[in-house]
Amino acid sequence: MGATNMLERLFRIAERGSDLRTELLGGLTIFATMAYIIVVNPAILAFAGMPTGPSTVATVLVAVFGSLLMGLLANRPFAVAPYMGENAFIAFGLAAMGVGWEQRIGTVFVAGALFLVLTAANLRQWLASAISKSLRTCLAAGIGLFLALIGLYETGIVTSGAAGLPAASLTGADGKLLRAPDVPLKIGSFHDPRVLLALFGIVIISALMIRKVKGSVLIGMLVVALAGMAVGLTQRAVAQVSGSFSLAPIFLKMDIPGAFQVTLLPVVFTLLLMSFLDTTGTLYGLGSAGGMLDDKGEMPEVQKPFTVDALSCMFAGIVGTSTSGAYIESAAGIREGAKTGLAAVVVALLFALSLPFLPLIQPLQSLTFAYGPALVVVGLTMTASLKDLDFSDLTELIPGFATIVMLVFTYNIANGLTAGLILHPVLKLLAGRGREVRPAGWVMGVFCLAYYLWGLPH
Repeated sequence: MGATNMLERLFRIAERGSDLRTELLGGLTIFATMAYIIVVNPAILAFAGMPTGPSTVATVLVAVFGSLLMGLLANRPFAVAPYMGENAFIAFGLAAMGVGWEQRIGTVFVAGALFLVLTAANLRQWLASAISKSLRTCLAAGIGLFLALIGLYETGIVTSGAAGLPAASLTGADGKLLRAPDVPLKIGSFHDPRVLLALFGIVIISALMIRKVKGSVLIGMLVVALAGMAVGLTQRAVAQVSGSFSLAPIFLKMDIPGAFQVTLLPVVFTLLLMSFLDTTGTLYGLGSAGGMLDDKGEMPEVQKPFTVDALSCMFAGIVGTSTSGAYIESAAGIREGAKTGLAAVVVALLFALSLPFLPLIQPLQSLTFAYGPALVVVGLTMTASLKDLDFSDLTELIPGFATIVMLVFTYNIANGLTAGLILHPVLKLLAGRGREVRPAGWVMGVFCLAYYLWGLPH
């Protein structure tokens, strides 16, 4: 009883309309849908020459640090981990510059420090105010569709248009370079048992949600995982913790002086802008989906999650991995009713508990047919935010639509948000309603235009 009272005082669970069981379940659900980062992030950073074992430990430590801080400092049910997209920029985007991974990680730390300065000066909050209520509404829907696309693709229900085609059919006229397939996406093979299990998972989770069963997302994932085990699809592995998982080779190896070289300053700016846009879009999208925004579409005390984001990025540079921020998969826990930072603390503890079992994690990440359906169904529920969009006002509808389609079809949150932020002030001005745009809206519009003109989209 004493522990319950302490948690209540710390997280104000009842005040926010939740309960202990819901928060614990929400945290467990979030972890189940984002644990793939333990494997995916190190695999991408390996292309930058970073050792996989230590990189795996760094990935987990950032998730522990960021999620714990988000829960305790910001009291929000948002999990934090290294960002997808930014990790690809670190690994592949800088390859042509011949930059060593130590300098690349140095730029991560510097970008995080700049985040902190902007946050302390209230500039990040001011810039975030540039996002109109309609854009935030469309962000939530766009992120929902993005989650659904990720789930459909990961499970094989939808696959690449190039899948199954002979290499010769994808070769360009020069016979050397590959060309894009005529159809970018197509339906997957319904003879694949993984696809059938994923479809089964979508139906099960949907049915449980319709019946308002608590924990429907998590229960559905467990049912599908057990079904996969029954038909022999669950990989099993027996391994011992290896010394290769020591953090020593990358800990504090960031080259900060090297990050201040003139040639790397555009890299720092790129990481700063990419992470700001990704984090801002994710925070407001999740906030809108979870009913955490006020009547003006603002997030109360938004400075706190922004501060967590900045500190997490700095910590990521220290332990040796890519920039971090709030994860859109947090929507799965929010859908289960999570409303407080206790859910984020649960995510942090589960990541921490995974450390001794890292050699066993990779085989478990093959269960895309189990967690993919959760992303699809949760994504569906997030599109409900569109009910608040004014479809009669084209100066709001067009930027919102651009945000959604660019976010989903370029597979990146930042690309969607920048498109909306550019179009919103432009269309307001052309309509003779420029006074409706806040000063921050014009500033962000210019910055976002630079995002495209300087070739930063990823």
